[in-house]
Amino acid sequence: MTTVLERPDVLTVIAEPTRRRILDAVRDGECSVTDLVERVGMHQPGVSRHLKVLRDAGLVVVRRDAQRRLYRLDPRPLQELDAWLEPYRAHWAGRLDALERHLDRSASSSGTTRTARTTRTTRTPKGTA
Repeated sequence: MTTVLERPDVLTVIAEPTRRRILDAVRDGECSVTDLVERVGMHQPGVSRHLKVLRDAGLVVVRRDAQRRLYRLDPRPLQELDAWLEPYRAHWAGRLDALERHLDRSASSSGTTRTARTTRTTRTPKGTA
C-alpha cells in the first residue's frame, strides 16, 4: 500500500481550493459531475480535470451508473495524512498547555484573572471511535 509520504502529491492536490470544495461536496456521499459543476461553480471540463487529479491521488473513487459517473471520497489518504500530522499536533498542544500555565501563573501573581479560556479537544478520525 502506498503511504502519504510516498505520495507527496496529496498535499499539493488538497492545497488547491477548488479541489477542497470538490472533496467537501463528495464527503457525505456520491455526486455526479453535473452535481459538482453546480456546487463548485465551474464549467464541466474544469471539474473533470480536477476530478482526474483527485482520482490519481487516491482521494476520490468513481462508479459508473449507466451514462453517469458518480464520485465519492476515499478517506484513506486523508487518514494517512492525519496520522502523519498527529505528532505535530501533540507537540503544539504541549506548547500551548505550557503557555496557558504560564499565563495562569502570570495572572495569579499580578492579581488579575483570566476569563477567556478555550478547551482543546483531541480529534478522533471518523469511523475509529
